[in-house]
Amino acid sequence: MNWLDKFIAFISPRRGVEREANRQQLEAMQKSYDAGENLRNRDWRLRNISAEETDSPHREIIRARARDLERNSDIMNSLVSAFMRNVIGKGMTLQAKIYEAENTPNKELEGAIESEWAEWCKKENCDVTGSQSFKALIKMCLIRKKVDGGIILLKCFTKGKRIPFQLQAIEVDELDEGRLTPNTQGDIVKGGIEYDSTKRAVGYWIKQYSIDGLTEADSKFFPASRVIFYWTKRRPSQIREMSDMTPSMTRIRDTNEFMNAVQIGKRVEAAFGVFISRQNPQTSGGVGRVPSSGGSERKTYEDKHLTPGLILEGNVGDQASVIDPKGRGADANAFSKLLLQLIAAGQGLSYEAVSRDMSQSNYSSARQGIIEDEMTFSDDIDELKAIMSEIYETFVISAVLANAVLIPDFWENKRKYLKHEWIKSPKPWIDPSKEATANKTALDSGQKSLIDISAEAGEDWQDKIDDMIAVKEYLNSKGYDLEGGALKKIIKDGGGNEE
Repeated sequence: MNWLDKFIAFISPRRGVEREANRQQLEAMQKSYDAGENLRNRDWRLRNISAEETDSPHREIIRARARDLERNSDIMNSLVSAFMRNVIGKGMTLQAKIYEAENTPNKELEGAIESEWAEWCKKENCDVTGSQSFKALIKMCLIRKKVDGGIILLKCFTKGKRIPFQLQAIEVDELDEGRLTPNTQGDIVKGGIEYDSTKRAVGYWIKQYSIDGLTEADSKFFPASRVIFYWTKRRPSQIREMSDMTPSMTRIRDTNEFMNAVQIGKRVEAAFGVFISRQNPQTSGGVGRVPSSGGSERKTYEDKHLTPGLILEGNVGDQASVIDPKGRGADANAFSKLLLQLIAAGQGLSYEAVSRDMSQSNYSSARQGIIEDEMTFSDDIDELKAIMSEIYETFVISAVLANAVLIPDFWENKRKYLKHEWIKSPKPWIDPSKEATANKTALDSGQKSLIDISAEAGEDWQDKIDDMIAVKEYLNSKGYDLEGGALKKIIKDGGGNEE
């Protein structure tokens, strides 16, 4: 208690107690959270509002800036490519899982469905425009989600196809944000999406454009059952997409600007110029510094630019000087690397995954980086698999309705016939011998099963066993067997027993 508090307490004990209590409360508030209300954060004042209030004023400008970086930034494309390589890679293979009894797969029906699926995935069958295969369509979906924040896939049912089901890709720009009147009384339209009283999306209002994208007609309503909206919801009150690159965009742009400045500086640094002035007045044709009327005209320096190897002739009396610019980008490499590390971390990735710079990596660090990155990629893989599964289920139903696949009891056992898995193509090993040794140790110690190892390799464990049996039976039919991975001829004794 300082002298002023003591004096006030002496005059008015009640006021002294109040001042001391208020001071203790203020100190407690300032010491509770460093990120809370205190003197250091007095200029950091915000308020809590819904996600849509936060997003809607900035959604379009952020999307436009993200697309600008997509067109012009190698760092932005490096980020997107990292997700493309690791989330989709060589693609995902469908495996239908139809069992007649426990552990007894219906191979004939599985093969029929997988064959129809492979045919449907061609661009002329799966895409309304006939311009993209299913794999290309899924790749575009991932790119647009990373850059735009999301994409809309419209389920279309057309005539003249063996399986009358196709997809139409629609950009999120085409949601009619100006629409206010709902299709059903009692619903509400926000951001081009119609919601019921439980805030469940029941339909989408999509703008209708001419093929050049210039002429716009009235928006059209599509029920939610026909729409696949691929985006990530991060808050309960969020109803529309935001670019996945939002946290990293400003730093990407700063890095681009920094590298441009360094590049210009290096170009200037590489230039070397010399000014030469005439020391003999007679060479100019006049007396003193003024040339005669018959001599050469006085030279000017307007519009002269510094270029590599520049030699410029000056006027009499002008001072000669050497232009030797010194570089200031000595730390550009370290600084740009730091920026890339921050950008990568902002997307949950390692520096190596984004920069492709492996100069500081060894087997252990690379393996750890891959493990951490896989945790980031797994979220996108799961979301993408969910989208693909919805498409696959609609495909199977359409195939049954069109009699392309005959399943008499399909409607009674629909869940049974819709079961499937997506097998992702495996990645090449960093060190195959170490990976193989680790798998063998895990298999021998019971830490992993053949199911686990096959899944990591992008294979089906039952198919793997079937292949092993088929190989063994074929070798036996030829009089050979495998021993330690090497072929061994089977020799039989006189009684027909193998030796």
